Amino acid sequence: MIDTSVIERLYTRLLLAIGRGRITAVNDGGPVQVIQIKLGQDDVRDGTPRLAEYGLTSAPPAGSDAVILCIAGDRSTGVVVATGNQAARLKGLAAGEVALYDDQGQSIHLTRAGIVIKGAGKPVIVEDTPMLTVKAATKVRFETPLLEVSGEIKDRSDGGGKTMAGMRQTYDAHTHGGVQPGNGHTSSPEQGM
Repeated sequence: MIDTSVIERLYTRLLLAIGRGRITAVNDGGPVQVIQIKLGQDDVRDGTPRLAEYGLTSAPPAGSDAVILCIAGDRSTGVVVATGNQAARLKGLAAGEVALYDDQGQSIHLTRAGIVIKGAGKPVIVEDTPMLTVKAATKVRFETPLLEVSGEIKDRSDGGGKTMAGMRQTYDAHTHGGVQPGNGHTSSPEQGM
């Protein structure tokens, strides 16, 4: 005779092995991110570790969806293995496209036509690097009302070009010979440098 209680216990553990719920809180302060997840009306799990892909990390906002795996159906051994946020998710990606995004509208979108970075009205900062090289086959274009540089600007940097400061010195020191008062014409400038 088959003991139906054993089968029922196994069936219940099988049902509890995978769960879906909503994130209610995230603690990202330790070596492992831990999540508080609401799996049902009366089933809230606190301190559930979350696994994420190496090199990528996020702190999903409260209300995000989560998938939890529980060893042998024991909810106290759960691990969050996937998260998503329906409201923040970028939509309309073409097949093969990839995006990194947040719930404020910031994103890096690898489109089929090129890479699009959106700052959502916030600054984009590249820091802690000794050198930044941009290699563009045709041109580099800035569309901005103001371009500021805190250091020197040099043209033809690999071929003996001049800095802007050097060009200003040359301009400030140049003179014009053969100036005739009143006719508005001068000869070519005589370089002072």
